[in-house]
Amino acid sequence: MRTAGLMMNDVWADRALRERGVQAHRYDGLDAQIGVLVDSVELKHRGKEENYRPYLHVVGELRSITPAEPLPYGITQVTYSHGQGEKVDAFYEFDDEQLVALAAKGYFSPSFTVPDQLTGIEWELPARVDALVLTPSGDQADAPVVFMNVHRIADLEIDLASTEYDLAAYFADRSKDGHGPVESVVDQRGLRARSDAINSLFSEDELDLVAQAENLQRPEAQQPAAEGVTAQLLAVEAEITAEREQYQAELERTEGTPEHLYHQRVAPALHLDGPEDTAAPADAEPDAGATHDLDFGLDEEATGQEVPAPTLEERKREASRRAADLDFGEEDGHGLGH
Repeated sequence: MRTAGLMMNDVWADRALRERGVQAHRYDGLDAQIGVLVDSVELKHRGKEENYRPYLHVVGELRSITPAEPLPYGITQVTYSHGQGEKVDAFYEFDDEQLVALAAKGYFSPSFTVPDQLTGIEWELPARVDALVLTPSGDQADAPVVFMNVHRIADLEIDLASTEYDLAAYFADRSKDGHGPVESVVDQRGLRARSDAINSLFSEDELDLVAQAENLQRPEAQQPAAEGVTAQLLAVEAEITAEREQYQAELERTEGTPEHLYHQRVAPALHLDGPEDTAAPADAEPDAGATHDLDFGLDEEATGQEVPAPTLEERKREASRRAADLDFGEEDGHGLGH
């Protein structure tokens, strides 16, 4: 008899056992065949310590459990509707002969993939199960309630001997899809992409950038690059210097700016009072009739010739002469007494 079942971890299993007067039959470690609707099959590889041995990761949903011996009340199979069964993770190990067959079929070729016909069908896999069968209440016409549990349902180990499925036979022959005799060596890039054994830290594009950077670090590549950078720096420096000189010249020509006052008044006086300008040039004849005023070098700027610095006595005489020229008569209204 086939009957719908529940999983042992269902909340009703614990409640049923705690109910008084409930009769139940408990079975542990029974041999059974489980029906798994396979959703996906992946080709993976073990770690380095196992020499990257390939295996298949099978994922599916539990759909039925068939005990090796019938359960009480003639139960021969327990079924589960879609979405009610637990997820099953099984790992199929190839034996040595199957690995040889896979290699002969072009296992190392990039086009070697898992066949599509392995998915979307129900597999019969061996397993060990626990069962809890509740006795029908009152009317014997009622069906018994069955709770089941599958051992290692998330880590089920299977192989050719246990399942009698030679999965290596399902793989297509890709031995002629590869390259010529010289290029028939193992495609390391394809092997690493299919296996999880080796994961590169850099993509192909990043490796190209690293190669370009290494080329730029070579002396023959660095010299032209350095010369170009130096020429650009010199051009920018020259532009900055020219702009600074132009701006300074504009400030000196603009009346009212500190630069203009300094250029017109202070700088000439400092130049005249310098130690190198105290004496007249040797090839210039002194002008006896020249007068020296207090314009701090305006005559020098107008004539374009260097004027000797006046002595202290000459400055005093010039000041007295200018004071005598001032008229403070009473008739002009500017007398000191008014």
